[in-house]
Amino acid sequence: MTYDFLQLNRELPAPLYQQLYHSIRRAVESGHLKAGQRLPSIRALANDLQISCTTVESAYQQLCVEGYLRAQPQRGYFVLEAQRPEPIRLTVPPGSPRRVAGPPVRYNFGSDCVDSANIDLKLWKRQIRDVLNRQEIIASYGEHQGEYALRHALSAYSYGMRGVLASPDQIVIGAGTQPLLSILCGLLGDKDTAVAMEEPGFRQAEQVFSDCGFKVIKLPGDDDGPKMEALLSSGVKLAFISPSNRIRTGMSLPISRRMELLRWASECGGILIEDDHNGELRYRARPIPALQGMGGGQSVVYIGSFSKLLLPSVRIGYMALTPELLERYRRSAKNYNQTASKIEQLALANYIRSGQMERHLRHLRKLYSSKCSRLSRALKQAFGTTVSILLQETPLSMILTVQSDMKVEMLCDLALRRGVRVGTTQNGKKILLGFAGIPSDQIEEAVQCLYAAWKDVLKKEKNKK
Repeated sequence: MTYDFLQLNRELPAPLYQQLYHSIRRAVESGHLKAGQRLPSIRALANDLQISCTTVESAYQQLCVEGYLRAQPQRGYFVLEAQRPEPIRLTVPPGSPRRVAGPPVRYNFGSDCVDSANIDLKLWKRQIRDVLNRQEIIASYGEHQGEYALRHALSAYSYGMRGVLASPDQIVIGAGTQPLLSILCGLLGDKDTAVAMEEPGFRQAEQVFSDCGFKVIKLPGDDDGPKMEALLSSGVKLAFISPSNRIRTGMSLPISRRMELLRWASECGGILIEDDHNGELRYRARPIPALQGMGGGQSVVYIGSFSKLLLPSVRIGYMALTPELLERYRRSAKNYNQTASKIEQLALANYIRSGQMERHLRHLRKLYSSKCSRLSRALKQAFGTTVSILLQETPLSMILTVQSDMKVEMLCDLALRRGVRVGTTQNGKKILLGFAGIPSDQIEEAVQCLYAAWKDVLKKEKNKK
């Protein structure tokens, strides 16, 4: 056997066993060494290459571990099939998104961030540090359902803030709404695999339902919420709703429609999934009690989160199950791995128990009330009647309907060229301005830049008329 393919150089910094390993591996992958071929014994190869037996043995062992060779007792080492096919050049399919560097963002109206200047990072770091100092706690896996300390704190917090009726045992912790919905879909598997939600829907929830095999049925809405006749005629027994903030209008559901939904669930044995994203952040009036509490904790699964209360990067959400679903969950709870950080869970529990969450919430309500007024006033002064404004209070955003035939994507692009980042609504037909992340003192400047970006477009539209 010739060893021309074995490239060993004692001058290189890499150990000889690594060089030997890589040489044999390349020979197997290229087909130079065929499947089934027997390699020299450790001693024979060491003698031929004038290297130590330990060097050859180390290389052979690594190749066996990775599946390039197989050691057969009393027979030696044999090559396994590992020849690689011809390398494939990866190309980007037509229409695939490409990551390209865009213009720098000076003013961020995105809905996926918060103003870091109004986050009590010092206090949050202290809570994290206190947990990290408790080595006996953090050196183990967390509870499948979520840390009891946090579930206990959330039981009291959600009742005091939103009127949610849930014991600590009913609460399940997860890294946001989507992981919790995935668990819920598993518990609902034996029910009709169809879920209703009001138009235009909610992309993140729809994706989870689709992944879990649920058919999503979009319901038309009226002034009060999803139309009850449409819900009844759909025949579904599962409905996803956002009673504190309708995506379509930014308004909350009136008490009459809430009672109709609860009555529907009770009469047909259905379940309402209440997405209460930032429900306690309402600042123009007192927060509306959660539907779950209005229904006495029956027939409603409540989901809450903290993305705008703390930091979007703190991925913690919670779900209050109905008694029936809780029994199902208990039978399989140990099969679920917790997706939220144990350290952050315990830090959040301390944050809530100490009263800091409520104090921070009061500060945020004042802050967002002020931001809302400033943004609304600046938009009216700059744009006049060329845009109409719809406030979405708890998502901390405004929906703009621009009086122009230009596509929304083009309007977003024009804004970004001026350094203003804006978003689009769920259906992609309107502009979405989130005001949680932009500093208060930048709002007027940002709106002026936005007006400068769209000024020519608006003038053309005015001249048409």
